[in-house]
Amino acid sequence: MSDCERGQLPPVLGQLFADGGDGRTLSSVLPPGDVVWPDPGYAKFAIDHRPAFWLSDLPVSGELWAGLRAEHGRSGLWPVLLEDSVQPWSAGQIAPDAVAEIDNYHAAAFMAEVWSDWIEKAHADQLELLAPFGPRCPGPAASGKLAADPGVVADWYAGMVAERRTPLGLVAADRGADVLAVMGWQGALNHNEWMVPLAAVVRSWEDRFGARVVGVGFNTLDLSVAAPPVTPEHALHVAAEHWTFCPDSVIYSAGTLVDYAQEIMGRNAWSFWWD
Repeated sequence: MSDCERGQLPPVLGQLFADGGDGRTLSSVLPPGDVVWPDPGYAKFAIDHRPAFWLSDLPVSGELWAGLRAEHGRSGLWPVLLEDSVQPWSAGQIAPDAVAEIDNYHAAAFMAEVWSDWIEKAHADQLELLAPFGPRCPGPAASGKLAADPGVVADWYAGMVAERRTPLGLVAADRGADVLAVMGWQGALNHNEWMVPLAAVVRSWEDRFGARVVGVGFNTLDLSVAAPPVTPEHALHVAAEHWTFCPDSVIYSAGTLVDYAQEIMGRNAWSFWWD
């Protein structure tokens, strides 16, 4: 009986782990694909000289994503639906970072820094954008109340994202938020020159709102949300967090925090886009 028949990771996936994936298993049948290495001409070389992630050659179904998510505890591989297959993914335009770096950042500190920097440069008439908070950063919002199991909500949203006909990425990560650093995603580069703090924020959303990373694009991020804000006050507080994480989502989608809060209240998916 071969390793694959016993459910052990194929050697190509074992490359994603420092220990070769020893003891990890995967029973889902994968489509053709291969690992992706960072282009050394684009950014620093791969962490520990390992590929950043595995990429399928063809689009996949939401059902496959859900099956792989369910196996994450055994495989150590978090699935992501990738909006673009050539740039940046197969072109290697990525810059992996060590997961340990995420522990050095916290959502509250990131939010306060972004808020303070913007206020320092803003004109008086621009403060209306951040009403009713203005120059005072409100800090992270309180946790939401789970309306459903986060995995179930993630599977539902993956079915919707997969309708875009996206390829699949598999990332060696203990939790979905960490894939942003591990795979070297650079989608928010115009907002924050280092992606690790954003991964720390998504970790916090996993804990407080049952968020799960479902899809990643060239400059987009799709999260499922099992505990969204359901009151105007809570949604407004969460909207302030979203503004520090991705100002473009608020400015171009709604214009003000108040209007944006109405858009996200009770919604089980958060989508972000950086200009």
